[in-house]
Amino acid sequence: MEPTLRRAFNAAFGPSTYGDYLGRLERRLACRIPFRVAETPLFLPARLRERLERSATEIVRQISSPALVEAMKRAIPAHLDAPGMDALPNCAQVDFAIVRGPDGELDGKVVELQAFPSLYALMLVQEEILAEVLAGMPGLDRRWSCCFGGRSHDEVVAWLRRAVLAGEPEEAVVLLDLHPEQQKTYPDFVATKQLLGVDAVCPTALVREKDRLYRRVNGRLVPVRRLYNRVVFDELESTRVALPFRYGEPLDVTWCSHPNWYWAWSKYTLPHVDHPAVPRARLLGEIDRAPADLERYVLKPLFSFAGSGVKVDVTPADLAAIPARDRARWLLQEKVAYEPALVMPDGAGVKAEVRMMFLRAPDEPALSLVLNLVRLSRGKMLGVDQNRDLTWVGGTVGLWPVD
Repeated sequence: MEPTLRRAFNAAFGPSTYGDYLGRLERRLACRIPFRVAETPLFLPARLRERLERSATEIVRQISSPALVEAMKRAIPAHLDAPGMDALPNCAQVDFAIVRGPDGELDGKVVELQAFPSLYALMLVQEEILAEVLAGMPGLDRRWSCCFGGRSHDEVVAWLRRAVLAGEPEEAVVLLDLHPEQQKTYPDFVATKQLLGVDAVCPTALVREKDRLYRRVNGRLVPVRRLYNRVVFDELESTRVALPFRYGEPLDVTWCSHPNWYWAWSKYTLPHVDHPAVPRARLLGEIDRAPADLERYVLKPLFSFAGSGVKVDVTPADLAAIPARDRARWLLQEKVAYEPALVMPDGAGVKAEVRMMFLRAPDEPALSLVLNLVRLSRGKMLGVDQNRDLTWVGGTVGLWPVD
């Protein structure tokens, strides 16, 4: 998007550029990447970066209000209400569609909000690999960053370590997800191991003794003291995997982030946020009749990932098909007009979504913006599953030169 950098990249992009980049990334991670990686970084111009940073920080500050947090706890299902919820999550993400603002400048509109870990480690690795690739392009051999607040790469790695490990030894902390090696996010699990020394473990492999959890390491039982929670609840419920513990039972562990935040900070929160960057959003259960301008809205399930269940072109029949008992779990949100502002070498435009990624170590009073993640799209939706068989789409990271 930053035009000078974009022109330099496009001019240097050749038939072997993408293969070289992807090969470097997969060799660094020693695994195949099962989702589409975009051909290019997003060069974030300073004005857009400042707008996104300000909006994201203001929104997170607003939803950190103790009164609103207490109200949002209503979203937590009783059978999944885990003890020991902290005052604020350790991780939060605010996703912005890049749009053309009323003043003609690029700006961001919120499309998603979640207090759940994201691909922190992978973005830090991707930043390094992209810097290697850019070093061979005329005009782009510079120092690059994807880190906010003037923080260095190493400072953010250290911050991530404080948030995830919370002072516990690496062996006592596990990244928890169902069958980690089968997840599309597995490359991030590998990057997390490289940067933090934390293993990815399936919860079914844990051993429970009373309120304590253990895992087997080289034939011995090792206490698990902290869980870097990556379990997505809609996957857990759809697969009906039997776990050695129940979320509602007390366990002698701490969480990053505590699983209750999956529900409390989510699309469920959006109707309660008053900010110019947040489009109008209403819970379907609170709507008596369909809006006359229904074509201006998108229908989203509250608790799903990767665009699953989203209806972009909503009809009255779509609303009527949702049973009354389920309507409180759906959101009707005003559509956002993505601006195809990233220009490909052939002149075509690409749409972008920027995830602003926050962290909080357990001894810190508030979350801080540290990183970003980007998804590029040429389809109606931004998820990688909705952009199959297209080029210049997929996951990447926003970069800017470090002076």
